[in-house]
Amino acid sequence: MTLRKFSTIMALAEKHHGAAGVKAKLAEHRREHRTLDQQDDRFLAGMAKTVFSAGFSWDVVEQKWSGFEMAFDKFDPKKVAAYGAKDIARLMKDAGIIRNGPKIKATIANARFVRDLAEEHGSFAAFLKSWPVSDQVGLMDYLKKYGSRLGGNSAMYFLRFNGWDAFILSTDVTKALIREGVIDRAPTSKAAMRAVQEAFNAWTGETGRPQREISRILALSVG
Repeated sequence: MTLRKFSTIMALAEKHHGAAGVKAKLAEHRREHRTLDQQDDRFLAGMAKTVFSAGFSWDVVEQKWSGFEMAFDKFDPKKVAAYGAKDIARLMKDAGIIRNGPKIKATIANARFVRDLAEEHGSFAAFLKSWPVSDQVGLMDYLKKYGSRLGGNSAMYFLRFNGWDAFILSTDVTKALIREGVIDRAPTSKAAMRAVQEAFNAWTGETGRPQREISRILALSVG
């Protein structure tokens, strides 16, 4: 597969939004996300927010978030990892959160996941920093296998909004990748995801831009 120069994709984005518009959107995009320099409890909180938002309204989750923080001991991984049946029963009665049993249990499982990796690497941030950006697909597979309800889009959104340099395969990014001949449909196979990763790695190498910006510009290039 021969990729077009990324400058041609940038030109398409600027045609739709103007050079100043693309620049402004990228600046806004940078301000939206945390860095990896945060404590383990914030990564667990990020996982919980992603899990509870999946298939649900982000706005409703945001409105209830202070209730989540209180109900889950401010997402201290060691405390949440120790939750048992009584805690699940308590949470299922708590009107301050979204009372979804499988997602509550997933948050407890993810607390154990965060705690164990933090013990192994010194912190969950250190674990994420150790994973090469050139292998997002591998990291997504790891989160899906060892985390709870962190597959697919959930993994991408968790990583992006919590400081890891992740691309997101939104509808527009997928359309752009199809247009560029990287894939021929929304990627579901391992081969298709490898092709996506290779394209992002190539464009990152060509431009020096982080993958999250490559992702955003691809989306803007659609319209």
